[in-house]
Amino acid sequence: MSDRVFLDTNVIIYLYSEDEKEKRDAAYRVLNSNKCVTSTQAFNESSNIWYKKFNFDESQINQYLNEIEAVCDDIILIQRRTINQALSIKTRYCYSYYDCLMLASALDGNCRIFFTEDMSDGQLVEDKLKIVNPFSRSRRYP
Repeated sequence: MSDRVFLDTNVIIYLYSEDEKEKRDAAYRVLNSNKCVTSTQAFNESSNIWYKKFNFDESQINQYLNEIEAVCDDIILIQRRTINQALSIKTRYCYSYYDCLMLASALDGNCRIFFTEDMSDGQLVEDKLKIVNPFSRSRRYP
């Protein structure tokens, strides 16, 4: 295993996808080939999606969160400095505030790669963090 990588909410959701096998497999490749980090924000967003979109109950969501926590090297907590950095990233890169909060969390976690399907694949943030779409058909990651 090499650098620390950050898992965005969509990567976590695809780990449990029954409908999108290709994306589930790609998410597992990322998980199994890296030192993975995520944040409490990703836990909150995942929980909300599982409630609203999939009608999962509390015990199922807790099981999934426990599984993610067990395989991640770190779960980043949102601190005031993280919020300050998110605001700065938003001004510079023009992503949504919540995406910028995820990016700031990844930087707080000393991650080198930010795995997501929602932002500009290949973009370098703050000269430290590369955005990578693990579901891109043109590339194969981890």
